[in-house]
Amino acid sequence: MTARVRRPALGISLVLIGVGALIGLLVYGVKATGRGQTLDDAIAHGRRPVAPAVSLPRLEGGAKAALADYRGTVVVLNYWASWCTPCRQESPLLERWQRRLAKRGGTVVGIDSLDVTADARAFVREFGLTYPMLRDRDGETQRRFGVSGYPETLIVDRDGRIAALQRGPVDDAFLRRSVLPLLAEAA
Repeated sequence: MTARVRRPALGISLVLIGVGALIGLLVYGVKATGRGQTLDDAIAHGRRPVAPAVSLPRLEGGAKAALADYRGTVVVLNYWASWCTPCRQESPLLERWQRRLAKRGGTVVGIDSLDVTADARAFVREFGLTYPMLRDRDGETQRRFGVSGYPETLIVDRDGRIAALQRGPVDDAFLRRSVLPLLAEAA
């Protein structure tokens, strides 16, 4: 009687191929994003990356508006959702800044994301928000800005470059420090 020699099982080969593929994806991901390539890193190093081109429907009316439409204006771009408690807390501050900015060549632009339209509209009415509101129903544009939570705010200069960002709620000190110098720059 001859003993059977067991060959490496097909399963082991598949596992090795799978592990190799995962390592390849990991290496690709690290190289594609690269250290120092995030928006946060660029701003921390004093660079002003160009804001991604986005065009979204308005919350009221549905007509599209693009971030490029605000070129020449300092923009406080705020990602929010009606169910977000910190968003509710910072909304009055953003409305005060909208009134202040409107007189000086700036505006707040809200982007409601991953939210129920009726709830978003009720939020705007509840807080008496007068600044432009756009709707990112599926969250597609937030990926371009690296938004990972709510609220998040990006400050865009008159040339369409991101000058500052805040992951989490903004306060008066952040807005003064980030927005006022941009308003003072030549238009």
